[in-house]
Amino acid sequence: MTGPAGTGPTGTGPVGVGIIGAGVISTQYLQVLTTFPDVVVHFIADLDLERAAAQAAAFGVPGHGSVAELLTRDEVEIVVNLTIPAAHVEVGLQVIEAGKHVWSEKPFALDRESGRRLLAAASARGLRAACAPDTFLGAGLQSAQRLIEGGRLGSPVSALAIMQSAGPELWHPNPEFLFGVGAGPLFDMGPYYLTALVQTFGPIARVSASSSTARSHRTIGSGPRAGTVFPVEVPTQHDALIEFESGATAVLVLSFESAIRRTLLEITGTDAAAALPDPNGFDGATALFEPADGEPTLIPEAGPAFGRGMGVLDLARSIRAGVPERASGALAFHVLDAMISISEAAQSGAWVEVETTVERPRAVPSDWDPAAATLGG
Repeated sequence: MTGPAGTGPTGTGPVGVGIIGAGVISTQYLQVLTTFPDVVVHFIADLDLERAAAQAAAFGVPGHGSVAELLTRDEVEIVVNLTIPAAHVEVGLQVIEAGKHVWSEKPFALDRESGRRLLAAASARGLRAACAPDTFLGAGLQSAQRLIEGGRLGSPVSALAIMQSAGPELWHPNPEFLFGVGAGPLFDMGPYYLTALVQTFGPIARVSASSSTARSHRTIGSGPRAGTVFPVEVPTQHDALIEFESGATAVLVLSFESAIRRTLLEITGTDAAAALPDPNGFDGATALFEPADGEPTLIPEAGPAFGRGMGVLDLARSIRAGVPERASGALAFHVLDAMISISEAAQSGAWVEVETTVERPRAVPSDWDPAAATLGG
């Protein structure tokens, strides 16, 4: 079906897509993917067959049923894996074994060994294992990337990245998994911030960190299960110092412990500094701060900001063109390696070297149009 991942072009026409997991986040993907002419969603699978049928009906998807049924569909070339984090690798391996490319929600895996196994399986079959987040492909962070690459900051040398909230149990009706292994603020929100930092500075070389857990139990604050108490299994505060291979540094704070809600990503360069939009979003302007000016200059975004699913489209077009996708498994695995290293550094109190490396993803052209039909009929 295809040569080694990232090499020769394969197939013609729009790329067929199937989705595994018909939960809440599938709505965000379906709202976007069903508007792109270069991809066609053929099938939705879920353990809850009624839920799969309901999502298929809501979005006009012709097929629905079990995972086994989806994996037999020849028209499905990319499977979007929206299962819980603990199932990402298991399901991804099934998809690869069925001869299909896989796009997974973050995190790529929960440990290095299983992440490597998924990458190796895809490589051996000449398939691609790509991964969220794809927020960095949106107009907000891409416009900031073009600003930085254009030299407006001089050479970027440091960053401050902060995500603070009191915790998702206040609004999420079933938040237990967000406080379990493979989640917490590090694995749930870290991929957005670390991917944006790698996009700016390149690969991470080493990290040091500390972590804490403010409360051993949390209480669901909304929905039909409000008042339910559940255990906290992972740290809910991480403070990390990051060194990049380039020599640049960053301070990263990720917290589910603060009543002050804050999202912040600031890049400092030799000539100027910039406040970037929320890494967990696809749009937003960049504020440019120059030493001689009292007020920042607002740099408006340029380009598309459709939402979750842009990475699947980039994967589909990259498969057809025989070029590497931007939100690659290699990028996601490097971010995973960095997150695990932050966790290890917090436990040991020592610097931890990040063993993997990765190339910075190439910028998205400002005229890149997800709504265009580029792959023919």
